[in-house]
Amino acid sequence: MIFYFIRHGDPIYNPDSLTELGKRQAEALGHRFAVYGLDRIYASSSTRAIQTAQPTCDILKMEKSVLDWCNEGHAWRELTVKLEDNRTFWCFHHGPSKEIFARAELLKMGREFYKHPLVADNEFLKNVDFENGLGRIQNEADALFLELGYRHDTEKGGYIAEDPTNERVALFAHQGFGLAFLSCVMDIPYNQICTRFDMGHTGVTVIEFAGKKGDLVIPQVLQLSNDSHLYRDGLGTKYQNRLYL
Repeated sequence: MIFYFIRHGDPIYNPDSLTELGKRQAEALGHRFAVYGLDRIYASSSTRAIQTAQPTCDILKMEKSVLDWCNEGHAWRELTVKLEDNRTFWCFHHGPSKEIFARAELLKMGREFYKHPLVADNEFLKNVDFENGLGRIQNEADALFLELGYRHDTEKGGYIAEDPTNERVALFAHQGFGLAFLSCVMDIPYNQICTRFDMGHTGVTVIEFAGKKGDLVIPQVLQLSNDSHLYRDGLGTKYQNRLYL
């Protein structure tokens, strides 16, 4: 199985939608996926994710399944830090929190990094609901991949191929949610993923689940936030609207 995780296009967050650039980026995605096709399409319940998926659905003449648990609003409530002046940031966008996440002491804690005193006793991070937020995404992600034929075995750090397929599956969602999702899917602690990796608008992350029935499958990221479709369609490859790559 090839699993594609796609961040939405250039957004307008209020009201939730895409800019004109975001719509063109979404069309470029449709042109990309038209080359090899998809077998299943999923999208977050947010408008910007649905609008990003729509050109692909139209070109391939497919219906999408909407997954509300992927909506970034849920992760925003769970995985953000709130400052005294009422500003709110993703924990990986908050400088002091990011520095703590990168500390070597947290490596030994693995998935339970948030129980380390550096996090648990921090004035900002102690109020972030890592346990329930990441647990929610983990449970939902495991259910999705079980539906796709792969049972997650966290002790072994992989998936048992119960009903492996050659399907190509796409999920259109978000950055903030997506970093937590990748952490859960790849069995890499969230603090390590979100401080060291990122994804641009309509970036396509490609994950391969290779193996026959009964195998332990270790999913492998073949591409992270690939934006070749933007280059192909003559659109700027400007990362987060600030840096040309």
